[in-house]
Amino acid sequence: SLYWNAAGLARMTRGEAFASHSEWLGGLRHDHLAVAMPALGGVAAVGVTSLGVPEMLVRTEDRQEGTGETFDAQDIALALAYARAITDRFSLGGTVKYVQQRIWNESATGVALDIGTQFRTDFFGGLVIGASVSNFGTPMRMAGRDLRASIDPDPRATGTNSDVPADVATDSWEMPLTFQIGVAVRPLRSRMQQLTVSLDALHPSDNYESLNVGAEYGVRGRFFLRGGYEGLFLAEQEGGVSGGVAARLPLPYDGGEARVDYGYRSVGRLGGAHVVSLGLTF
Repeated sequence: SLYWNAAGLARMTRGEAFASHSEWLGGLRHDHLAVAMPALGGVAAVGVTSLGVPEMLVRTEDRQEGTGETFDAQDIALALAYARAITDRFSLGGTVKYVQQRIWNESATGVALDIGTQFRTDFFGGLVIGASVSNFGTPMRMAGRDLRASIDPDPRATGTNSDVPADVATDSWEMPLTFQIGVAVRPLRSRMQQLTVSLDALHPSDNYESLNVGAEYGVRGRFFLRGGYEGLFLAEQEGGVSGGVAARLPLPYDGGEARVDYGYRSVGRLGGAHVVSLGLTF
């Protein structure tokens, strides 16, 4: 997320609140809320991210129309971030996250760390180089009451307790560690028009390497048109084309500004995802 980018946070001079909502695939809902403000010589931020599905019927092999029960699933991450501009060119930041994944009565929890940095150069009129490592954290393992069972430890013997409580052991898994490096340049920059072009390379632990490209055209620093493509060179990629519009509108107080964004991403045969976000400077 650009909002959590080290330089993006480190160079803020006022407080900002940010919220986004996305209607994703298969009824999935993705929501994000964050607040950041200058503190401790840099910028501190807190945020929460949620990914959930609506309630669904519990179905079994014998009752395929439903048992009358419902279940849902939700992932949530609570984040605390801090970033600081070390020099006028170099900035560094990090985020500590508490992560929980839940489906019905089972859940897994973990703690992860993101670290990011940006360096501004004089090449090509101000080339920016950024890099980050995300989800360096603890393993996660599902546990919950639906994994409890009653067993007979020795069914061949007589006189033993045939109703011994036990927990089904599940395998643990690592969070998807991702290394990302990117560059951004502004070939057009004037009071009336701005053009930013960016390229990111991703190396995740749970997928193949890929590239993301994007561009943003702005008018008077108020209205923006965006486009891009995700997952270049990714095997069996679905869709990837994205686009959006944004506006920055002044508010009736000193330094106040509202930022409204809309984005759309094609996911090929799976349809598309809509994202709406709002930011307020205070």
